[in-house]
Amino acid sequence: TPYYMKLLKSLFILLAIFSCLYLSAQTKMNDQKILIAYFSRSGNTKAIAQEIQYFTKGTLFEIQKDTPYPSEYKACTEVAKKEKDNNDRPPLKESVKNIVDYDIVFVGYPNWWGTMPMPVCTFLDNHDLDNAILIPFCTHGGGGEQNLFRDFAKYTTPDKSKKGFLIHGADARDAENAVSKWLREIQVL
Repeated sequence: TPYYMKLLKSLFILLAIFSCLYLSAQTKMNDQKILIAYFSRSGNTKAIAQEIQYFTKGTLFEIQKDTPYPSEYKACTEVAKKEKDNNDRPPLKESVKNIVDYDIVFVGYPNWWGTMPMPVCTFLDNHDLDNAILIPFCTHGGGGEQNLFRDFAKYTTPDKSKKGFLIHGADARDAENAVSKWLREIQVL
């Protein structure tokens, strides 16, 4: 009947419009160049960085000090505390070339003495991130959030940032669902 033909034609038109909108949104997301920079001592923050990379297909970059931290835990924490107390910016092993080409930069780090490790501050200070959206992701061993996001916010503005991700280090290696949910929440996926 003519009525059903008109209805069917209208449905096809609507389907075509929604398909175009969906593909346009996907293309826009896929056009964004994404960097996932992270500092990780125990591998927990690296595990979250790899999950983000899996979902976003971004580029991984490990933030490393030029002179590594001591491998022994207590000695490492003492060096890290001294760096924090002195507000040091330890030199990094390498930097990101063409960082201005990235639209979104995830920055990951563990909670060290209530804030980010000083090599992360060096990374943020030494790279031109003015045009990128900055997104922090953090791990902790029981200390929780403390100043992790507040101190990170000093490096960005509200219009160039998104809600950070926080997870206990013990849960980091099984965080696929939590990371996926967060990425959808902040509209990166």
